[in-house]
Amino acid sequence: MTSITDRTELPVQLITHPGDEDGGSVPAGTPLRDLTVFDSPGMPADPTLMERLRAGTAGADLAAPPVVLPDFCHKDKSEMPSSIAVATRGAIRPTLTDAALNCGMALATLDVDKPDEAAISTFYRRIQERFPDPPTWSFELSRAEVLRAAVEGADFAAERFGIDRADLDRVEEMGRLPVEELGGARAARKELPWVCTQLARLRFGSIGPSTHFLELQQVDEVFEPEIAERLGLRQGQITLQLHNGGGVLTGQIGEMYARRKAASRMLRAEMAVAKPMAHLRGLTGLQQARRRYSRYFEVGCPSIPIEGDEGRRVMLAQRLSMNYGFAYRLATYAALKEFARAAFGASLRLVVDSPHNSIYEEQIAGAPAFVHRHNAARAWTAEMMAGHPAFAETGQPLLVPGTNRTSSFLCVPAARADRSLHSACHGTGSIIKAFEQDGRSGRDPLGRHTMRYRYDGKAPRLIPQLDDHGVDEALGILVRNGLVRPVVRLRPFAVLT
Repeated sequence: MTSITDRTELPVQLITHPGDEDGGSVPAGTPLRDLTVFDSPGMPADPTLMERLRAGTAGADLAAPPVVLPDFCHKDKSEMPSSIAVATRGAIRPTLTDAALNCGMALATLDVDKPDEAAISTFYRRIQERFPDPPTWSFELSRAEVLRAAVEGADFAAERFGIDRADLDRVEEMGRLPVEELGGARAARKELPWVCTQLARLRFGSIGPSTHFLELQQVDEVFEPEIAERLGLRQGQITLQLHNGGGVLTGQIGEMYARRKAASRMLRAEMAVAKPMAHLRGLTGLQQARRRYSRYFEVGCPSIPIEGDEGRRVMLAQRLSMNYGFAYRLATYAALKEFARAAFGASLRLVVDSPHNSIYEEQIAGAPAFVHRHNAARAWTAEMMAGHPAFAETGQPLLVPGTNRTSSFLCVPAARADRSLHSACHGTGSIIKAFEQDGRSGRDPLGRHTMRYRYDGKAPRLIPQLDDHGVDEALGILVRNGLVRPVVRLRPFAVLT
C-alpha cells in the first residue's frame, strides 16, 4: 500500500474568507465564498469549475465552506460540478445535488469461487431480460405500491420482494427517512400528482445502459483484515458492485420542485400537466402563486426555506424521493439475488448500499444544517454510528470506484472525515481518464482483462485493463487528508454497462 499511504501528507487547499483564517465554520448568516478543496499537485481542481461552484452557492446561508473532492468534474446535465458537498442553514437549494435523488451504489458478496464465462453470460442475460432497455410498458407496481415505496422505503421493498431484514441494516439510514411528521402517507397522496405515480408504475428496478453498471469483482488486496472480516470480505472473495438510479419517481420529484437542466422532452411534457396540479391549485392569493412560480417554474432554482407549510412540502418531497430510491435499488438487488442463485448457485449478501446524490439534515458545527452531496458519498465515522447494528465498530463503509478497467476500493471513514463534511467522492473516472490521456497510466502490468457485456445484443468483448495509477491518485488524496481508510482493493473481471 506504499503507493497510497506512505507519502508526505498533502495539506487541504482551503480558500479562506477574510476573518476566517483557520478555515473553520463561521456563524450562520456570514456570506462565504471559500472552498475547501481536496486535490493534489498531480490532479489540481479546475479553477473554472470552482468559480461555478462559488456562483452556485452565492446568496446561500452556508454552514461551512463548500467542499471540493477528488474527481471534481462537470456533466452537461447538471447545474453544479460533480464531487461536491455543500451545507446550508434553514433552506434547501435543489441545484446543489442531482435532479434525481438517491442515485447510489451497493456492494454484495457471493459465496462461490470465480464463475466461468458460461455462468457469467447466463447471469447477465437474465438481467437484460428482466431489465430491458428500452423498458416495457407493462405496470410492475400498483399506484398504492408506488406511494408505499415513497413513504416506507426499504421496509416496503423487504415486504414486497422478500428481502432479509439483516440486509436492511446495511442500507444507509436503514433505507427509510421519516415522513410521518410531515404528513405521512396522506400528504404523499395529496402532493404527488396522479400522472407521476401512474408513470412510476412502469419500471421498478434497473441497471443500464448509461454510466450505471453491474460489475463482478474479486478481492485483490486486503489492507485492514479485522474490518474486512466484520464486513464479510476476505482475500479472493467474489463481489458484485451495483450502480443505478433511484427510479422514475425521483426524477419526477426533482423536476417538480425546481426547473432542472436534466429533464427530458418527455418529462417536460409530463411536468406541463403535473407541476400546475402540484403547486398552483388551492392557493390563497396572488402573492403565494408568484412565490411558488419563481421557486419551481423559473430557471435559477433559488434556495427554498424549510420553515412553515411550504417548507414541510419541500422536506416531504425530498424524503419521499430518497425513500423511493432506497426501495428501487433494493428491488434490483432482490432480482440479482435470484439470478445469482440460478446462474452461480450462490447466495448474495449485502455489504453496503449508499446514495451519492442526497440531501440530509445533519449537525454541522453543533447546529442543524442541510448537507447536499452531489456525486459524493456520506462518510460517517464509527463514533457517529454508535449503536448501529452493522456499522457501529467500522463506521459507514463507502465505495471509491475506479472504472471497469481498473481496481475499485471499499473504504471506511477516517478520523478527520469532518474536514470534508463527512463526504468522499463517489468515483474516480475523470482522474483515471486524465492519467491515461497524458500517459501517466497505461496497460495493466499483469495483462488482465474485463469481459464487457452491453445492452446492444452483441457478444461480450474482452477489454484490456489499465494499471491503478489514476485510482490510486484519487484515493491517495482522501487517505493523506484523513478522510477515509481503504479496507480492500477490488479487481473487476466482468461488467454489464
